Amino acid sequence: MRFDNVLQLGIKELRGLVRDPMLLVLIVYSFTLAVYAGARALPETLNRAAIAVVDEDHSPISTRIEMAFTPPYFSEPRLISQYEMDRRMDAGLDTFALDVPPDFQRDLLARKSPSIQLNVDATRISQAFNGGGYIEQIVSAEIAEFLARARDTQTVPVELALRARFNPELKKSWFGAIDHVITSITMLSIILTGAALIREREHGTIEHLLVMPVTPWEIMVSKVWSMGAVVLVASALSIAFVVKGWLQVTIDGSLALFLVGAALQLFATTSMGIFLATVAGSMPQFGMLLIMILLPLQTLSGSMTPRESMPQFVQDIMLAAPNTHFVMLAQAILFRGAGLEAVWPQLVALTVIGGVFFVIALRRFRAFLA
Repeated sequence: MRFDNVLQLGIKELRGLVRDPMLLVLIVYSFTLAVYAGARALPETLNRAAIAVVDEDHSPISTRIEMAFTPPYFSEPRLISQYEMDRRMDAGLDTFALDVPPDFQRDLLARKSPSIQLNVDATRISQAFNGGGYIEQIVSAEIAEFLARARDTQTVPVELALRARFNPELKKSWFGAIDHVITSITMLSIILTGAALIREREHGTIEHLLVMPVTPWEIMVSKVWSMGAVVLVASALSIAFVVKGWLQVTIDGSLALFLVGAALQLFATTSMGIFLATVAGSMPQFGMLLIMILLPLQTLSGSMTPRESMPQFVQDIMLAAPNTHFVMLAQAILFRGAGLEAVWPQLVALTVIGGVFFVIALRRFRAFLA
């Protein structure tokens, strides 16, 4: 292998990328606005959930319950009639509709255990799941205080001292930002390398390469290092300026060590992109293959759901995927401040998996050129 050929072919790939404005926009968007949106899309708590109240009792306790729902958890409660309740729920105007029945206070004081109806729009999954518990606690607390005619201060025999490590304020946005950077690294590395090969085949420039004094090895290595370098630089800038600067996420670990792991991840995923490009006959087929590959890599790697909650056979199978080890490495370094002594098994696993993927892709690429 001549390194001069690899360097010049890699520069050719970079020039081709610069001439493709859509891919440039995709790179910028994936590591800036998409990271910000991915972080902010995870709400810290219930936030301004739309709630309406049907007050058929018009008593002090029903008014007290209505006034208990305040921002930022809920929007200002909207007083509606029973006739409007179903219509507004069908139109998606309210997530919750609380119906206080007639004579509720009288039955409550008579110890008859009256019921309050709570209608929930279950299509809004996150708010429906969290909000139902919030509403139950609020209503129960207001009723208990009303019956006791005083605010009850409970004392418990044991006090729980909570110590949250690595994320003291329990901000979900921290996790969302890093998770989206990890996802973008995998997605873009596959897309860029695969698109580069398919673009050459569609434009007919692959035949020009075949008559030049270059080998399939040199062509493939040039695509791997050039597209990998673009994604690596973009991810470093994203963590430095978007994650740490814009989103104010605390990064305790070594960014340099994370980039080493990212480079090994890119070694595997860029090889995967070349393999998929040789299998696909066109760009639309390549896009369909991406859906089949990226979704399992993202959902089963441990970035969205902890691996421990998955079936054991799924955990074992996903150990062959580079994403699994990269997610463990990234979370250990960026969240927990782990060093080389803690993440070296993941670095070794990424090296081995990347080498296997590279050999498989190279054989397929040689057969594709032949």
